[in-house]
Amino acid sequence: MKRAIPVLVLSIAGLIPLWRYAPSPDTGPASSSAAGAAAPASTPSVSSSGGPTTTVVSGSTIDTEKGPVQVEVTFDGDEIASVRMLQQPNHPQTTAAVPKLIEETLQAQSAGIDTVSGATITSDGYKESLQAAIDARG
Repeated sequence: MKRAIPVLVLSIAGLIPLWRYAPSPDTGPASSSAAGAAAPASTPSVSSSGGPTTTVVSGSTIDTEKGPVQVEVTFDGDEIASVRMLQQPNHPQTTAAVPKLIEETLQAQSAGIDTVSGATITSDGYKESLQAAIDARG
């Protein structure tokens, strides 16, 4: 009997976090970060003014566990000039990770970049959408 009360109290104390746990809101069907693209990459739009050709390409929308991820890449000639997020999960980790992902993309000039720690799912979706945009450009 002396041990039963502490065991009961500690068991209840251990269950309280489980009762209070609230999962993040689900914005779509749960799928792995390697999920297929929900929408095909858009066709490149090209504008020319006598100099290098500027091409803007949207990558595929990648459905991740945290939400959809989609990038838009602006190419200046053969270089990646800028990357913009069209869709991203509404999470603090994602908000912090996006500038790092864009910076690494501009340095690497490819989708072969490192995953941002703490935002692995978003990073994987970003890289997949980025690669789709690069592939769509040709």
